[in-house]
Amino acid sequence: MKAHIYKSTGSWYTVKDESGKWHNARMKGIFKIDEITSTNPVAVGDVVEIETENENESTATITEIAGRRNYINRQSPRYKHQHHIVAANLDQSMLVATLKEPRTSQGFIDRFLVASEMYHVPSIIVFNKADLYKKKELEKFEQWKGIYEAAGYKVFLVSAKDNEGIEQVEEELVNKTTLISGHSGVGKSSLLNVILPNLDLKTKNISGWSGKGQHTTTFAEMFDLPNGGRLIDTPGMREFGLVDIEKQEVSHYFPEMKRRLNDCQFNNCLHVNEPGCAIKDAVADGVISEDRYVSYVNILDSIGATSY
Repeated sequence: MKAHIYKSTGSWYTVKDESGKWHNARMKGIFKIDEITSTNPVAVGDVVEIETENENESTATITEIAGRRNYINRQSPRYKHQHHIVAANLDQSMLVATLKEPRTSQGFIDRFLVASEMYHVPSIIVFNKADLYKKKELEKFEQWKGIYEAAGYKVFLVSAKDNEGIEQVEEELVNKTTLISGHSGVGKSSLLNVILPNLDLKTKNISGWSGKGQHTTTFAEMFDLPNGGRLIDTPGMREFGLVDIEKQEVSHYFPEMKRRLNDCQFNNCLHVNEPGCAIKDAVADGVISEDRYVSYVNILDSIGATSY
């Protein structure tokens, strides 16, 4: 029978079949999917075939994995030369960011957006902890909102603590399977607790000595939304290592650059030192954000390096 993977804890998976029944499942043998060498052959969001193993049907074996509509892949946090599939069969991704306690770097945001673009997954950006923002942070938010909306992304400002701005975000989630991700400490678990009040996810304070958040989610897990749709929660990330990307491709994953690529003098333009570059002209004219261009160049420089 068909089932969805809701949680992966390494060798065991929590799955829900088409009748709504839950099972603990394990893999039968080793699967190689889509020629991907990954640390996890089965990912949350996958559709699988299962066979029950015992009379009460609580335990099952995964016998087949259906073809994926898409997935998001990242560099394995433990093994730098291997990939880790974050989640599969997504309608969109939602990045939770903060401008204070801790501050999310624009480089992290842009790497996440590039990863989503690579796998044809639309993204929205949610800035949390608005209750902490003073004039400086609010001005920075408006600046970044302008940059990302110009590139084609939806941007929201919320406070999970004060339950402000959440309804707009919830409207974006209805009847969609959404991957939610972000740096450790951005309040992702607090936001999920507001959207899914029966969830009661653990939250942790920011580590005072480093200003970095503590990890609270160990494994990716999918939850059903009350108004239809699913949310996939992921472990908090301190970095987002891109995989399977060539330097020539990077500009295709910046929507504001992609629209202008045909205007460059050379087809293989990397938009760094080449003459007649439409991208550099757009940056000079203020049409493309200089900060986004800096992120682009940083990603270019990181490709081929041993770590990110």
